[in-house]
Amino acid sequence: MFVVDDEPTIVEIVGRYMERAGFETYTAADGYKALDLATEHRPDLVVLDVMLPGIDGIEVMERLQERPGPRIAVILLTARGEESDRLVGLRNGADDYVVKPFSPAELVARVEAVLRRTAPPAAAEEMPPIVHGALRVEPASHRVFLDGAEIVLTMREFDLLAFFAANPGRVFSRDQLMEAVWGEPWFDDTSTVTVHVRRLRAKLGDDPAEPRFIETVWGVGYRFRP
Repeated sequence: MFVVDDEPTIVEIVGRYMERAGFETYTAADGYKALDLATEHRPDLVVLDVMLPGIDGIEVMERLQERPGPRIAVILLTARGEESDRLVGLRNGADDYVVKPFSPAELVARVEAVLRRTAPPAAAEEMPPIVHGALRVEPASHRVFLDGAEIVLTMREFDLLAFFAANPGRVFSRDQLMEAVWGEPWFDDTSTVTVHVRRLRAKLGDDPAEPRFIETVWGVGYRFRP
């Protein structure tokens, strides 16, 4: 796992607590260093400060999520009262956030909870690909292909598409999608679902007016067209 923060004291203390908890831990003081580290040591989870020199934590998270391969979970560190940072982070795929100042022991517990929540179930390794015409979703490898070309999705985008593809024809409300895809209803603002659907449509080349895959059911939610 990575701890990325420009405050040396936070990096030192959090890194020590994580290592005591059994995590192999790498640290970085800025976003560029974190991205370089991720090339050499792909993390399972990143504890990431939003306010970083060079590039901020939101951009670092987005760049990490764009990389192919296993999912990378993210816990954001935000300043007290910066609700906008938290909302932007969650809408862009963060798994949780912790407000400074925080208890390192609580952060360890949050890390463990996020890893449990985001770990793919053992059954996913045996799940066959889900195929709908030219769209192929591979749960075992977390890869998506459309017309034979691979589409790079973020962790949440993949989870949302896989859920849709596994349940074709059913209508789901935004609340139901938050529960099913995000794991628990801990984020009350369901507009994050709308944001992720919009991004999925863009990557799939799906026209909302004449949807090929994801259809809006007005006043209810969304449906995947079989």
